[in-house]
Amino acid sequence: MGSSSVKKCRIAEGTSADTLDRYRHGLETALGVPFTAGNEIDVYRNGDEIFPPMLDAISRSTEMVEFLTFIYWKGDIAEKFVEVLSERALAGVTVRVLLDGFGARPMPQNLVERMENAGVQVRWFRPLPQWKVWNIDNRTHRKILVCDGQIGFTGGVGIASEWEGNAQDPDHWRETHFRVRGPAVTALRSAFYQDWVEAEYRVDCALERVWPSRQAGDKLVQVLASTASVGFTDIAILHEALVLLAQKSLRIITPYFAPHERDVEVIADAARRGVDVQIILPGPHIDKRVSELAASDAFEPLFEAGVKIWRYQPTMIHTKLVTVDGVVTCIGSANFNQRSASKDDEIALCVLDPAFARKMDGQFDEDCEKSVLTTLDDWKKRGIGRRAREAMAHVMKPET
Repeated sequence: MGSSSVKKCRIAEGTSADTLDRYRHGLETALGVPFTAGNEIDVYRNGDEIFPPMLDAISRSTEMVEFLTFIYWKGDIAEKFVEVLSERALAGVTVRVLLDGFGARPMPQNLVERMENAGVQVRWFRPLPQWKVWNIDNRTHRKILVCDGQIGFTGGVGIASEWEGNAQDPDHWRETHFRVRGPAVTALRSAFYQDWVEAEYRVDCALERVWPSRQAGDKLVQVLASTASVGFTDIAILHEALVLLAQKSLRIITPYFAPHERDVEVIADAARRGVDVQIILPGPHIDKRVSELAASDAFEPLFEAGVKIWRYQPTMIHTKLVTVDGVVTCIGSANFNQRSASKDDEIALCVLDPAFARKMDGQFDEDCEKSVLTTLDDWKKRGIGRRAREAMAHVMKPET
């Protein structure tokens, strides 16, 4: 399905310590958050791989489960998570579940009641409706699971039937999620409690049980817990810093691409200075077409600069991924859009490890093979009806 013009990423074999230091010091300077050593990250692709280790980690927990999600809808997996979380609570484990008041609103009430009846502490982040109308537009988009303070999960997966299966058809989405072990798990817990404390109005719960950091691998990881801001958020700074640091390759997968004008400018500049910039976006299957329409003004300048834009064909692609020069990988919950850059609480992990970047670039290549390359000529041929929808959708760009 792909094209012979797919350009494999130049792998950073034998990357020098000085090169690694450039990325490390650049990101630490831009963001003020240090990398931690001794981490391990496992990669899971699509629901058939993602959900079993998450459920297993919950079922093996003996002290505490902390679970935060933006999306909790319906489906067999929604029932299964309630079952396992409730069983742990009944066994005496402290189980805390934080649901976004907007994203998880479609969740069946009986699932919430089953958890609460089992002793699960269920809280809602900025539930709707509320009198603090200025909070309604700012959500927590984070996806975090931490079990016994030692095993964490993050990425893009939601708890709904759309994420079940193996992306085998348009009803089952393409996704990537990650298991984290090592000192970075402490930062995941911190991000969980940033939002939990707002819902609970107390801080002592965050200190109820504290585990020491344990070395689990050899990866350097920087964890960013970004929150809404009237200025640049950490996610906005991170995305621009990654583009500016790129020298050879910049690869982005995002389901919702609605960049600021400044983002378009720096990405185009990267392509013009010789960086191989490739972006994978949803194709015919996307759950929010308005997002794609609203970002229409970004495409022509990117095409003209030489950016390659691919459209994933089999199903909705919900993966969030950025790799730089085969050395740096950015994962987590953030999209490359204006909501993630300014309006939503997000979690992002930068992994400084060439072997890990090589693995993720391999997944990028596989997704490219299931995508169609869009060209500037293709873009210019879109019809008047499409252009009219773009004009109407453009006013929604900050919300997409």
